[in-house]
Amino acid sequence: MHYIALFALLTGYVVAHETALYSFSPAVGSGSGSTYSITGEGRITAVRVWEYYNNYIYGFQFRYGFRWSPVVGYISGQLQEIEFFDDEAIVQISGKYSHYIQSLVFTTNKGRSLQAGQPSGHSFNMYPAHRDAELRFISGRVHGGISSIEAHWVVLESDSTAEH
Repeated sequence: MHYIALFALLTGYVVAHETALYSFSPAVGSGSGSTYSITGEGRITAVRVWEYYNNYIYGFQFRYGFRWSPVVGYISGQLQEIEFFDDEAIVQISGKYSHYIQSLVFTTNKGRSLQAGQPSGHSFNMYPAHRDAELRFISGRVHGGISSIEAHWVVLESDSTAEH
């Protein structure tokens, strides 16, 4: 009987420990169109966002290490870009949405941010549950422009942040 209680206690600790290192911010936006996911190896080192002529978000792209992800959406309109310092990471995504994601603000742990789009519609704010976590990848839907976005946060191990 003691073994069962010990096993249950250890399982609960492992599950709680893993949960503390990963969190998820649910999708905002209309959610119409095709699904997308931007992932890569290691830390996000740069972000590009295309806004449709001072209106909604038309597309974006992340760089992991030295490799750019495929573009989600379209390369058209005004380009906004930010490159991160070695120890810099995205710790907050905020903005506005209606049918499309109208505006995005990616904020880093160094207080810098990239802002794109037109701030109109419903507000949203995404951030990790763990204070040492950072943005690992995003997913959502695209239909003409970016119609939804959701964020996935994780605490990266120090050896996994090395450049490849």
